[in-house]
Amino acid sequence: MPHSTYLPEEMGSAVISPAGSFEAGSYASFTLTYTAGRFGMDDTASLKIVFRFAADMGRLQFDDPKGANYVTVEASNNAVLETRYDPKGNLRPWDKTLYIKVVNGFMKEGDRIVVRFGDPREGSPGLRLQTFCESTFEFRVLVDAIATYNYVELPASPVIAIVPGPAAVWKAVLPTMRRVGEPFRLCMKAEDRWGNPTDQAEGRLRLRASFPVANLPEEVSYRKGEFGFFLENLTVPEPADVTIDLLDADGVLLAETNPLRIVESAELLPYWGDLHGQTEETVGTNSVGEYFTFARDRAFLDICGHQGNDFQITQDFWDELNRVTRDFDEAGRFVAVPGYEWSGNTALGGDRNVFFRREGETIRRSSHALLEDLSDVDTDCHTAADLFEALTKAGEDCAVIAHVGGRYADIKMAHDGRFERAVEIHSAWGTFEWLLADAIEKGYRVGIVCHSDGHKGRPGASYPGASWFGAYGGLTCYLMPRLDRDTWFDCLRKRRHYGTTGARMIVDIHAEFESPATVFDDDPKLGPTESREACRAEMGEVLETSDQEVRLCVDVLGSAPIERIEVRNGMETVSVVRPAAELTAGGNRIRVVWEGAEYRGRFRQTVWDGEAWFADNAILRAHPINFINPDKKLKRTDESGLRWEAITTGNFGGFDAILEDTSRGTLRFETELVKFELPVGEIGAEDLVYDAGKLGRRVRVFRLPEVNPYRGCRFEKTIRLKAGQDNPLYIAVTQEDGHRAWSSPIWVHARTKQ
Repeated sequence: MPHSTYLPEEMGSAVISPAGSFEAGSYASFTLTYTAGRFGMDDTASLKIVFRFAADMGRLQFDDPKGANYVTVEASNNAVLETRYDPKGNLRPWDKTLYIKVVNGFMKEGDRIVVRFGDPREGSPGLRLQTFCESTFEFRVLVDAIATYNYVELPASPVIAIVPGPAAVWKAVLPTMRRVGEPFRLCMKAEDRWGNPTDQAEGRLRLRASFPVANLPEEVSYRKGEFGFFLENLTVPEPADVTIDLLDADGVLLAETNPLRIVESAELLPYWGDLHGQTEETVGTNSVGEYFTFARDRAFLDICGHQGNDFQITQDFWDELNRVTRDFDEAGRFVAVPGYEWSGNTALGGDRNVFFRREGETIRRSSHALLEDLSDVDTDCHTAADLFEALTKAGEDCAVIAHVGGRYADIKMAHDGRFERAVEIHSAWGTFEWLLADAIEKGYRVGIVCHSDGHKGRPGASYPGASWFGAYGGLTCYLMPRLDRDTWFDCLRKRRHYGTTGARMIVDIHAEFESPATVFDDDPKLGPTESREACRAEMGEVLETSDQEVRLCVDVLGSAPIERIEVRNGMETVSVVRPAAELTAGGNRIRVVWEGAEYRGRFRQTVWDGEAWFADNAILRAHPINFINPDKKLKRTDESGLRWEAITTGNFGGFDAILEDTSRGTLRFETELVKFELPVGEIGAEDLVYDAGKLGRRVRVFRLPEVNPYRGCRFEKTIRLKAGQDNPLYIAVTQEDGHRAWSSPIWVHARTKQ
């Protein structure tokens, strides 16, 4: 929705110096000069310079001239100006606001207001720029020249470009599974310290495979100016688990791919997707075309969707979004799915992701809160229940996913399993296993997905940056016989998928029964469905059995060593498998983990700033876990102490300390929420837990071997079923690098004993 459109060309002009391109996350100083227009600015008139919601630039301040983000404001005619910063001082998505008010005097045409961002004259290092790339980062200027508090946007506002910095990290990606002799590709890229793919890397790179790979060269030349590099038509002639190392010219390891499993035959293959993010047309960054290009060519995704807030989607943008997904969708190469985020208030049901099988469907908004055109307001659905009712009446071919963002989905209030087949339990907002708990409590048979809900234009590789997003964005592995949109819809409806916090790992479970079970083609709670008799059930299937026990078969191949695998029946953990357990006794690695959130809503961040030290011992090495924001670091204080700044939003972080002595001394831990002293000799493989209340807030301490060689783990567990109810059987995997994964449950209904 625009501000006033009254004579914008008469409201003045604004320019910025210097202009041009600036490195993401760097410090720079800018002078923005506003020149008053025909109306000047009356006494008590004001000016706003506004920035996007998604921008994680430094917080503007006016008190410390030597500090970062210091801002000064002057009037050329010496009028007295009042300034303040308000992160919610303007209409969404341009809500970060520098407010400048004329409080004594006035401005006539040609008078100037000079704003220095990161004013260096008294020692400020500059304004901290946002940490992600944007070709048109705008200092949007709004003018209330006549002192009515009715702002007019200038016809042109100053713009700079935010570009990537030098290479800091290399990434190499393979598919997760292919058949013997089936061609695949290796994707490579370099990222700057903030996770932006960078075009500044160059040099000769060596490639080293763990198993012979046909057509893989020993070296490749990575040229400056490229954002990604692809090697096509690679094959493996026999079954194997394969990784490929990326090394520099001196043989230093730069990156290792995720594992690729080569099999003789497979009905289903894994395809990776991030179905959830926004762009500048709503509350995100960069255009929708750039968004899908990033997903396909820089994040190396197979499937992507766009989910803009419905109350910001104009009809023109809805038409454009449908055109873009149609253009990008290419069976066998890349699936682009049209859709939108139904963004109802939490009290009305909370956020839902709506996806359509075909373009051109009706967008049924939660409201028209930021839209002027009310011609289609009669299609609004103000509650989630209204949405499901309207979808039913229209018979629309769509799928719905419950998710947690600023507004969390209240699936206890509204749910329709005919459409809502999955819950999103991880995104850049954090980790939300409680949403799955709600579904299980209500008897909803859902699958598990993880996506990014990214706002920074990086679907499939969504770093939180320096903002209050607390986690790396998730990915979902969809198990499908082929890559196209119809097959993806079928996969989602059958719950044949698993989610991760961003790692590409292999997760496979199935259940085996002594006597044939009734396996349904669809959830019989939703209506009549076909069934068959079988002694085996796959991930996501719904079945009934008379057996009292089931054998759950698990196969995991991680992208890093596996710390643990939890076998769950609903929210109950019935078994924990630690692959390196036999190596833990006497291990000198102590892992300390903090986790949880304040509550379900938007400002759920828990602050874990603190320190720890090992009295009467020494730390040989310390390694951070899930310190995703480079600004928040784990630091050594002395030979036995550590200090850190950290937050969690339902996810976890922590550190490993490799000790000089395996059993001597005392661990002393201090944060605002948790303080304790613990003899090192009492720390074992099992978690020692210090609870901090609220939403899963706690600290866990346990011991690990210094080196864990187990990236793969296969096992079987016999699980006793709870008679007369559903038994949602699934696993939760934790890797030592901090990434997690969750399989969708096998929904086993145990018949009541006769």
